Amino acid sequence: MDHKPGTPGAHEMGDPVSAVDTAGALFFTGWAVAMWAAVAVLAYANRGPVRPWLYRTAVGLIGLGVVGQIGHFQEHVAQAIYWIANPYSPAWMTPWANSFAQGMGQVDTSKPALGMELLHLVGNLIFLAGLVGIVQITRRVSGELKSRKWARMGVWMQGIHGVEHLVLTVSVALGASRAIGLSTWFGAIEPGVALSTYRVWWHFVANLVGTAILGFAMLHLWREKRIVKAAYLLEPDNGLLHVTGEGIREDVPQEPVLASKK
Repeated sequence: MDHKPGTPGAHEMGDPVSAVDTAGALFFTGWAVAMWAAVAVLAYANRGPVRPWLYRTAVGLIGLGVVGQIGHFQEHVAQAIYWIANPYSPAWMTPWANSFAQGMGQVDTSKPALGMELLHLVGNLIFLAGLVGIVQITRRVSGELKSRKWARMGVWMQGIHGVEHLVLTVSVALGASRAIGLSTWFGAIEPGVALSTYRVWWHFVANLVGTAILGFAMLHLWREKRIVKAAYLLEPDNGLLHVTGEGIREDVPQEPVLASKK
């Protein structure tokens, strides 16, 4: 966004980076790295025998994704509210988001916008990992679960949104005078009120839709939780209401000892 020094809640360009800024940036980045490491572990381990820890890991992954997106979405809500109150002012970020951005911007202090772009990229990667977690936790259930359907929809949408942020970040990192992407009309919009307005509302709408999809996926996952848990042999599936063709996938191997508990 077209953030400028002196905007409410923002650091002045000459302000030194504090230890809190650095710690926050490292924490936020580590959060994203840990989530994608969990995604890789789940994707690999889910090809083998069923193990209860896979379920618990996926639950943790989803939980971190939900918490991350709540924080991410409130940032965009705050920016939209600020724009409504100050439509002709430069775009604004909350003090904590500015702190994270300031910390991340240390990778190249010659590019003032890079920290902000990195922050939004990391936030979207956290959201995407949470959606992938829903797809992973439902992988062992055959048939068409509504939670998996919504999560896949979210993965596609958030994947595209993530690519947008990747392009924005890379363009700034490579020295472009302004971020290049769909939300900047590929750099064709001059910095100022028009660019701030377009980008604030572009990302607000994208996150509003993405958060709604996540909400529906979580709602259906809650309703289908017994079926999902049964697929991990954590709960017997006797008496469960199954949709047509639904059950534990036979193409995913199960450990004989655990399978005997069914």
